[in-house]
Amino acid sequence: MIALSLAEIADITGGRPHDIPDPSVRITGPVVIDSRQVEAGSLFAAFAGERVDGHGFAEGAVAAGAAAVLATRPVGVPAIVVDDVEKALGALARAVVHRLGTDVVALTGSAGKTSTKDLIAQVLQAHAPTVWTPGSLNNEIGLPLTALRATEETRHLVLEMGARGIGHIAYLTGLTPPRIGVVLNVGTAHIGEFGGREQIAVAKGELVEALPAAADGGIAVLNADDPLVRAMSARTKARTLLFGEADDADVRAADVRMTPSGQPSFTLHTPTGCGEVTLRLYGEHHVSNALAAAAVAHALGMSAQETAIALSGAGTLSRWRMEVTERADGVTVVNDAYNANPESMRAALRALAAMGGAARANGGRTWAVLGPMAELGDASLAEHDAVGRLAVRLNVSKLVAVGGIEASWLQLGAYNEGSWGEESVLVSDAQAAVDLLRSELRPGDVVLVKASRSIGLERVAEALLAGEGEVAGR
Repeated sequence: MIALSLAEIADITGGRPHDIPDPSVRITGPVVIDSRQVEAGSLFAAFAGERVDGHGFAEGAVAAGAAAVLATRPVGVPAIVVDDVEKALGALARAVVHRLGTDVVALTGSAGKTSTKDLIAQVLQAHAPTVWTPGSLNNEIGLPLTALRATEETRHLVLEMGARGIGHIAYLTGLTPPRIGVVLNVGTAHIGEFGGREQIAVAKGELVEALPAAADGGIAVLNADDPLVRAMSARTKARTLLFGEADDADVRAADVRMTPSGQPSFTLHTPTGCGEVTLRLYGEHHVSNALAAAAVAHALGMSAQETAIALSGAGTLSRWRMEVTERADGVTVVNDAYNANPESMRAALRALAAMGGAARANGGRTWAVLGPMAELGDASLAEHDAVGRLAVRLNVSKLVAVGGIEASWLQLGAYNEGSWGEESVLVSDAQAAVDLLRSELRPGDVVLVKASRSIGLERVAEALLAGEGEVAGR
């Protein structure tokens, strides 16, 4: 973070200095909410959670080097006492971003946010110093923490914005006003909470409504292939830049093809030129993500060739998103267990099918180890059934459905689509899946592991890679 004095922070947050002998002391380290991450000169923000109250760690944080604590009550060490730590953190982020004047790129969408954010970050980092959201810290706390990592050298700030209701993205854009806004898609993630795709579109479109006018540099980067996203051009005063495979897209892909290992390759077309791209990521769905990144790069002045080179060198930065690891015995494990919704499930299964060509050539099989997709409301049965059916249509060798009622719907969909014998199986939990896989996997097999984050199915992938018989943490 830029070096602010404790007096300045108190003024920005409306806080009251408490037990601070010298208000001119500056915060020179990161702002953190975990006392274990404190560095010399940090500001420790003490949140009172359901299980742990950060105020109880204030003394230890200062002992570890924190210059002060942001708290809602005196804590016996130097502190700035505020009414609400979350709102104070947001105010601090807003002030820092305003002082820096850095270009803020914000993105949202129902699927692919984190993967696309990682691509944008790596492409822009090749152009100029860039700070981006780590993992999926895209909410009211994670976003300010990311923004506060920016310094005077930061040219680009790339922020992922999530939403679980109307008004969430509008709030986040108020904390860190973007100049460039990217909307990837409108799908069915959290449809049970929103009530329908149209309501999801309303929420996602709050991003483009927050952009400055075209005359002031505002740019809305929209997916030309998603009608609900394309229609958002009517909701913004910013200049619209379309990406996708549509003929009228400003940034588009041509001659899309897959390598034998399942990695997409295509010709990138931008208003200023073309370039050849072969992604290191797995699955054709990453073409759209890459085009979104390329559109942002174009908006910020990068050439098509420069962008193509950066895209071809970009990898996976965030854990459990199509992490592909080959074991010593030739079994490949694809850990995509961070989260799941119908769109990302379908994309992952298609990626597995693409990887299956090389697997079958080596005598291997494809395994889809799938768990429940959460927050689908009344659409849950139909969506799980459809995913089970798709696994059969894509000729996935083995479907292992893990869990309770939703998993049974996955397995039933596969059965009704024509799965026979032991091509699909329902198991009770992660340990049962590991036991089954360890007894049946053979060299050349490819195993995809995917479910909603709350299920913790990443333990299956971790156990397989660790070569252990027990699921980690069980």
